[in-house]
Amino acid sequence: QMELEALRSIYEGDLCFRELSPVSFQYRIGESGDPKAFLIEVSWPETYPQTAPVISMDAFFNNTISSSIKQSILDKLMVEVEANLGTAMTYTLFEYAKDNKEVFMENQPVNTVTSVSNSITIGTPDVPASKKKDKKEQLSKTQKRKLADKTDNKGELPRGWNWVDVIK
Repeated sequence: QMELEALRSIYEGDLCFRELSPVSFQYRIGESGDPKAFLIEVSWPETYPQTAPVISMDAFFNNTISSSIKQSILDKLMVEVEANLGTAMTYTLFEYAKDNKEVFMENQPVNTVTSVSNSITIGTPDVPASKKKDKKEQLSKTQKRKLADKTDNKGELPRGWNWVDVIK
């Protein structure tokens, strides 16, 4: 109960911290636009702090991080948990992760967002562009005459063709 109150007072107003329930917390390490940011979720079992808290990185926010990096972060956090077993350690874990963010994410590639495009073709196979010619739009004689009447000898509309005549 004391640790819960301490966490609430320490992280009050911190947008990175989120209390999911009285025994479950999330903390975002790094800015939300940062490709090397990650989210840690800590849940307290019934016998916490004598037993280790459950640390998870399964949040959707972490989908861009490879599973090997997630596992190495969890392994390093578990070493920290073993060192602090028997004491309130949630704040310590969050601060440890913040301090070591660069070390945790050093092998994470920056450009992890890739677009996957699925194209489905039905019917005729692809024809090379050299064999297939685009048809030009054909104008009738009256359409050509109207176009010629509107434009000058260069094919341009006369100056002021779309002006409003105030006098009329």
